[in-house]
Amino acid sequence: MPLIPLAVAFLVLLTLVLAMPFLLVQRYRIGIARRRGRQWVATLNLVLILLSVGVFLSAAAITNYWVPSAFLSSLLGLAGGTVLGAFGLALTKWEETPQALYYTPNRWLVLLITFAVALRLLYGFWRGWRAWSGPEIGTSWVAAAGIAGSLAVGAIVLGYYVTYSAGIRRRLTHHRKLHGV
Repeated sequence: MPLIPLAVAFLVLLTLVLAMPFLLVQRYRIGIARRRGRQWVATLNLVLILLSVGVFLSAAAITNYWVPSAFLSSLLGLAGGTVLGAFGLALTKWEETPQALYYTPNRWLVLLITFAVALRLLYGFWRGWRAWSGPEIGTSWVAAAGIAGSLAVGAIVLGYYVTYSAGIRRRLTHHRKLHGV
């Protein structure tokens, strides 16, 4: 009987791994879609992403106890993501009408971020497998798995979306004041 929940958990995990390419393609397609800017959505996105950044940095600070430079990697990734987000805002196609503001994110930047996440997932699996099969002497499995790099890539994505959401919100506020919408 205890094997049934274990088999179900394994099948769910296997399904997620096998669905990953499809999910990444869908993420890219959604990421490059033309969107109508809505103030409440932009505000909600910004608040929730800032909350995610707080939780992420807290987890990175705790992880720093076991993985040296995890917190520093996270901070550097967050800074890099902020620069990338500003670059993304500059490359975004904006369409202003008196009724609404539409925007289309730059497809190459969305592809770059999606590709970075996919590569980091693959690298994490590979590095984790190597660390599990024979960790280097004097290091723990967690430190050898490349967790600091994974945190840095995650921080890049979070930094990008914080800056991008704040920029969209700012642009929508300016549009609303200009057109009285």
